[in-house]
Amino acid sequence: MKRFVLLDTAPIPENGGALCLFEYGEDFVIKIQGGDGGQLMNTRMHGSEDALAEIPCKRVTHRPTPRVLIGGLGMGFTLASALKHLGKNAQVVVAELVPGVIEWNRGPLGAKAGMPIDDPRSEIRCADVANVLQSEPQGFDAIMLDVDNGPEGLTQRSNSGLYSAAGLQNCHRALRAKGILAVWSASADRKFSERVAKAGFKVEEVQVYAHGNKGTRHTIWIAEKR
Repeated sequence: MKRFVLLDTAPIPENGGALCLFEYGEDFVIKIQGGDGGQLMNTRMHGSEDALAEIPCKRVTHRPTPRVLIGGLGMGFTLASALKHLGKNAQVVVAELVPGVIEWNRGPLGAKAGMPIDDPRSEIRCADVANVLQSEPQGFDAIMLDVDNGPEGLTQRSNSGLYSAAGLQNCHRALRAKGILAVWSASADRKFSERVAKAGFKVEEVQVYAHGNKGTRHTIWIAEKR
């Protein structure tokens, strides 16, 4: 019988909380310490994380030297998908706030996604993605954000600024001409679509399966800079 085995705990900087990595049979699961027991992510269901990178990267891969930013390393599946859909001249910058998550991706957890952090096109930064956005105006052809459960499903209040009008304007400034912003969410949110449009984007809301082609669906906003 499978059971959850705690492997490690990683403090969240300036938060007071922590993330916990569990082994569950052949899979890995990340939860918030002291939470309601729900999973933030697991290695068995990552179809929507794959799509978060596939959709925007396919739109910018034709550019001579595409440079993209991923907010949140997670279990590495979005990074792996970005590398799969971009050419050899691309660069993928990943901003991950929690040092422990980066270390987990260097071990057995990372092997589940094919060790994408070892790809020479990958640049892993232990940093708040909001700071990276502010520091690199017109620095990216695409930005992919997956730092929480979405604009209305936050587990960490500190992430709310990223989804605010000011946060979306920072994304707009950090994108090159016709750049693509992709935002992952566990659920749909019409008000957020309107907020993205007001920030200067042409936006569409895409529903994708969490795993396979049936069951739970997640939402990805795909927004082109106007």
